[in-house]
Amino acid sequence: MKILITGTTGYIAKRLIPLLLDQQHELVCCIRDLMRIPENFKNNKLISFIEIDFLVFDENIKIPSDIDAAYYLIHSMSTSSNDFSSLEETCAINFKKYVGNTKLEQVIYLSGITNDEDLSEHLQSRKNVETNLASDQYGLTTLKAGIIVGSGSASFEIIRDLVEKLPIMIAPKWLQTKTQPIGISDVILFLNRVLLRKELFNKSFDIYGPEILTYKKMLLEFAGIRKLHRKIITVPVMTPKLSSYWLYFVTSTSYSLASSLVDSMKVEIIGKTNKLAETLAIKPIPYKKAVERAFDTIEQNVLISSWKDAMVNGTNEDKLSKHINIPHFGCFRDIRHKTVKNREKTLNKIWAIGGDTGWYVADFLWKIRGYMDKLVGGIGLRRGRTHPTKLQTGDALDFWRVIYANKEEGRLLLYAEMKLPGEAWLEFKMIKDQLYQRAVFRPKGLLGRLYWYAVLPFHGVIFKGMLIKIVE
Repeated sequence: MKILITGTTGYIAKRLIPLLLDQQHELVCCIRDLMRIPENFKNNKLISFIEIDFLVFDENIKIPSDIDAAYYLIHSMSTSSNDFSSLEETCAINFKKYVGNTKLEQVIYLSGITNDEDLSEHLQSRKNVETNLASDQYGLTTLKAGIIVGSGSASFEIIRDLVEKLPIMIAPKWLQTKTQPIGISDVILFLNRVLLRKELFNKSFDIYGPEILTYKKMLLEFAGIRKLHRKIITVPVMTPKLSSYWLYFVTSTSYSLASSLVDSMKVEIIGKTNKLAETLAIKPIPYKKAVERAFDTIEQNVLISSWKDAMVNGTNEDKLSKHINIPHFGCFRDIRHKTVKNREKTLNKIWAIGGDTGWYVADFLWKIRGYMDKLVGGIGLRRGRTHPTKLQTGDALDFWRVIYANKEEGRLLLYAEMKLPGEAWLEFKMIKDQLYQRAVFRPKGLLGRLYWYAVLPFHGVIFKGMLIKIVE
């Protein structure tokens, strides 16, 4: 059958698409920026791509009329905008306009469990999207999940950061809130098995794991799996704002996502009992098993998707193509080059840069810069990278975004997503036996120029040393 996918580069879609391809479905994938097509989806005869931004309706963009079903996986929870609710409503309304002239039979929407009357802004927005997606044209099947546990998921990475970095946690009282986590593998199974099941049209189902746990219990069980002894002390005096800062500074999350999570964590997220799992022959795995599977994936370096790679997690929400041409006029530059003796080894070093590998020289200075970025509301260095040796366009790399990555060509271009009084690029480019390393900064006003001269003394240490280490 022919299936429309939205949120193609998102955490869920990048895991669902391979399963649908294995089942020989024809996919039409919607993507905001064609430069961000995942490498493993390129040149696949079963996939076609449409460049589309659901925030802006364009009557010139046409969805194929012969699609049978669609997955609505658009989510704005971690956007830097303060009005994500209105953004999500706009996307849902525009989606309905785009599919209005198709033969679409079913839309499958992944939402959040919304059973409490006093909903967080995030969960209320999810509920409103469901209302906006309802239509007489097609059957809407809504699956509502709570905490999703899997390698690369926001909840998993946040729990991991807390457990592995803090032997003793002075934590907010919402850690006593109950929730019902579900493994990512089960979420994908539910999404797949409800496909074109007509008895599930125009119905909503909570999907959940077999256990009801407090967030504190989840942290302690996670620590047990990692063989770490941890002590958690909950205090009633931590306000939502302080809680958000607590998550923001300790974990790799952005402040906007931390605020949304804290807002949601005050509400119990427990699924309403239903027989959907039995109907679809799914037996959800327990929390510990989901965590163990996540670490199996991490240890094997086969992480398929990560919440950190979503464009909205950074300060830059433009198309990548806007930044691929490095400006020339009005910019400061640090350009260096060095002879390369072994092209393959040099490129391997470039493609492994950042994350656990570090930046080859003066890592403490990079860490200080990351900490400074956190202090002013930036993303810092904690995002790391999705894979230790592979990079593709759109990946997050510490506080950079990969704008262009072509190993065969020998070019890697990074765009800074840290808080800056201007814009910054870092490029590695191989020309014959020379490796060119180019750092470019386009200042914004006087503050931008002062910033460049303030960091200039460190360039000799960082950029010179980094180039030497890469080619040696």
